[in-house]
Order: sequence, then C-alpha cells, then structure tokens
Amino acid sequence: MTPAPATQATRYQRTYPGHPAQVAQVRHDLTRHLTGCPAAADAVLITSELAANAILHGHSAGHSFTIRCQASPGQLRIEAEDAGGPWRQRTHGDRPHGLDIVQALTGPDRWGTHPAGTGGRVVWAELSW
Repeated sequence: MTPAPATQATRYQRTYPGHPAQVAQVRHDLTRHLTGCPAAADAVLITSELAANAILHGHSAGHSFTIRCQASPGQLRIEAEDAGGPWRQRTHGDRPHGLDIVQALTGPDRWGTHPAGTGGRVVWAELSW
C-alpha cells in the first residue's frame, strides 16, 4: 500500500471481514493511503460510512466487503462493494442516514449505487478539489 500524494494517481483495494471492528481498520488504512491528499479527511469519513453500511445494513455481516479508492490529481473515487441486501430509500420526515453525510460531502450527483457483477452492490462516491 503506497500513500497517495496529491500529485500522483494511485489505487487502493482491500477486502475486509464483515465485522464491526473492521470499520476502524478501514479508517486507519485509508488515512495512511491518502497521506498528502487534500480531501483525505472527507474521503475517510465517507469510506467509514460505506463500510459501516456494508456491515450493518447488508448481507456482508459475518462475510466480507471490499473497499476501493482511486485517487488522481484533483479527484478521487471511493467504492464499497458488499454482498447486497435490502435498500431503503429515506422518506420525508425520516431521521437522517449516514448517506446524508456522504451526499453533504460530495453533492447530490456525486454518489450512488449499482449492482455488482458478483450479485452484491457497489456504493460509490466521488470527491474533487
């Protein structure tokens, strides 16, 4: 794992066990990987939320999930691939969800979800600076 200076393109990918303690490990690993990146703090917060969702709200609990990060000068993309599970859209008046934090950091059109080729789900987010 090579840190991602703000001036060079890098990729990070790791599969983690689907246990709640792994969220802290994800934060640690991505913080180390994004050393020198101007958007590191936001990226780590987003990744932490995506990892927690994979474990708590998907079928990855007790199994595994994968985090990917592709950083290049001025932008980065984060993906969390999990084993799928129910997806509940937030309704008006519902309490805020962690994905509201993701949207606040990225903007409304800079995050989303799509099916993974493995039958699971990929939740992605993009940041730029």
